[in-house]
Amino acid sequence: MKVIGALPLAQHNTEIQRNQKAWARKPMLRKVYHDFYGRIASRIDPTIPGPVVELGSGMGRIKDVIPQCMTTDLFPNPWLDRQENCYQLSFADGSVSHLILFDVWHHLRYPGTALREFRRALAPGGRLILFEPAASWVGRFVYHFFHHEPVAVRDPITWEAPEGFSAADADYYAAQGSATRLFWWGEGRARLNGWHLREVRPLASFDYFASGGFSGPQLGGRFLHGLVRSLDFLTAPFPRIFAARLLIVLEKENL
Repeated sequence: MKVIGALPLAQHNTEIQRNQKAWARKPMLRKVYHDFYGRIASRIDPTIPGPVVELGSGMGRIKDVIPQCMTTDLFPNPWLDRQENCYQLSFADGSVSHLILFDVWHHLRYPGTALREFRRALAPGGRLILFEPAASWVGRFVYHFFHHEPVAVRDPITWEAPEGFSAADADYYAAQGSATRLFWWGEGRARLNGWHLREVRPLASFDYFASGGFSGPQLGGRFLHGLVRSLDFLTAPFPRIFAARLLIVLEKENL
């Protein structure tokens, strides 16, 4: 099992700068992410009042597809709209229509504490949209051997932060299988009081694997991209084996 030591929170910003370089040199990666953002955009309900906000925006590329989205991160960067911490948002109660977390959920050491803050900020019926790695059989193999973060499908999940915790205490944490376990496999569904789990959609995405993500080499070009999209279609009925990504939509319920 991979283990990430006590890395400083600034490691997130280091990775953002590295990802910028990968984004610039990998057209297949840009195409794959454009498709991912399109899936997220289709889950946005424009009738819900309040801004659409992405937490942990990194490079802020979601604006390429969802231009009205407010981009935020832990660190200031010139392309982002504002700084935000998942454990202590600056938004007023019930003021946000959608919160989008793209590859952010698995960095939350205390997901229950973060969920409580998300619920506070969302308007009635507001949506929390997560896009995460899927720990299918193939997903676990690829993420374990070709990505630096642990998958951690058997490690304990600490739901709530300890007494006295503050947002400033957050550190660098990663468990890529967290969303799979809590929402797809159902380990956390009993803890979702105040939420309606509207959708859990595992997605085959061999083109994402072929792109190499941000840290691996890109395999092939346009021809391979078309070939693996066909492979996605053939393997889609078997998500437990082949899914690469997981799209989750939670809706705030009125208690």
